[in-house]
Amino acid sequence: MWLLLINPSSGNGRGRKIGNLVKEELQRLGLAFLDVSGDSSIECQDNLKSVLASNENLEGLFLVGGDGTINIAAQELVGSGIGLALIPAGTGNDFARTLNLRSKRPGELIRYYLSNEPALVDVGKVNDRYFVNVLSTGFDSMVNERANAMRRIKGRAKYNISILLVLSTFKPRNYRFLIDSRVFQSKAMLIAVSNGISYGGGMKVTPDAKINDGLFDILILTPISRFEFLRVFPKVFSGRHTTHPAVQIFRGKNVEIDCDAVAYADGERVGPLPIKASAIEGGLLTWRM
Repeated sequence: MWLLLINPSSGNGRGRKIGNLVKEELQRLGLAFLDVSGDSSIECQDNLKSVLASNENLEGLFLVGGDGTINIAAQELVGSGIGLALIPAGTGNDFARTLNLRSKRPGELIRYYLSNEPALVDVGKVNDRYFVNVLSTGFDSMVNERANAMRRIKGRAKYNISILLVLSTFKPRNYRFLIDSRVFQSKAMLIAVSNGISYGGGMKVTPDAKINDGLFDILILTPISRFEFLRVFPKVFSGRHTTHPAVQIFRGKNVEIDCDAVAYADGERVGPLPIKASAIEGGLLTWRM
């Protein structure tokens, strides 16, 4: 039996539309499935946890949603041996980019999952919580904080406005790092500890990251002027920013970061630093193309 988890609010309502299509396709195929969707992220996670604890013959989880929904499911799926069959329906769909699924139609994905075997990929763990894509702190986390405080503005617009508002007063901070055995300090504007290649709806912050190498790609953006930041920023969508002299990229399995700042993972608030993160090799079973 398969499980189905739908976040109807993903992608400003796309989750509901795509979720209905997925249900219709599963029913058309005569596939037995149990819907574990809930009215909140907590309810979804509780439902999934309960079902995983009481069922042994599960073939996988069809998940209709975005990176935030994946983050919820990952808390229960890591180490379970139950495969994540992702149907992208979020705003950013960055984990789907890493898995090369983003351009596929729901029906095409379902048929692919049913005829192919899943494979193990890495996940990250920060403090006591798993993440699948990117853990970040610095400028982008401050943008997230500002955007989350906006109630009247919705969608991508609130993030674009937040970028301009934060940049107008932003100052780099001094961070302390421990990457495996390497200890150092650096002033930085942005830090991304990446399992996947992109976040923020297609920003390829670490375009060479591998999701099955057991390592993080860790990007540190050292201080540049506001003008230079605005000049370089568009290059992040193609991954060409990595050649800029202010961009440093390290690789490591264990990372500790300390500063007077906050962190986000998969777009969800982790909380204030210090943080400790580890790459968990082969932690999640999923399908890739």
